[in-house]
Amino acid sequence: VQLQASGGGLVQTGGSLRLSCAASGSIFSVRDMGWFRQAPGKQREFVADINIRGITDYGKSVKGRFIISRDDAKKMVYLQMNSLEPEDTAVYYCKANIVPTRGLPMDHWGAGTQVTVSS
Repeated sequence: VQLQASGGGLVQTGGSLRLSCAASGSIFSVRDMGWFRQAPGKQREFVADINIRGITDYGKSVKGRFIISRDDAKKMVYLQMNSLEPEDTAVYYCKANIVPTRGLPMDHWGAGTQVTVSS
């Protein structure tokens, strides 16, 4: 099972980016999916998550600016990031709780994608 994140890049303050994360491998189902981020010198921070019923939760610093969504048919999770600020600069990681075709559910992390917001 793998998670592959994409969509990061360089954007100016006030701009938008859309991150995508695809789950692949021997997957029976994908449960909670979410995004975290880590800025240089800081701890990894919760950004947003979405459960299998589509219920979402957001970190305080991104609420009202970011939107998380998922496509279960494609086993993907998205993060639409609007009104970006330099403080949003970080490596963004996707996370998913995956039920494999064999074995127990486990949390998986993607490798991360860099988002840089210039002032």
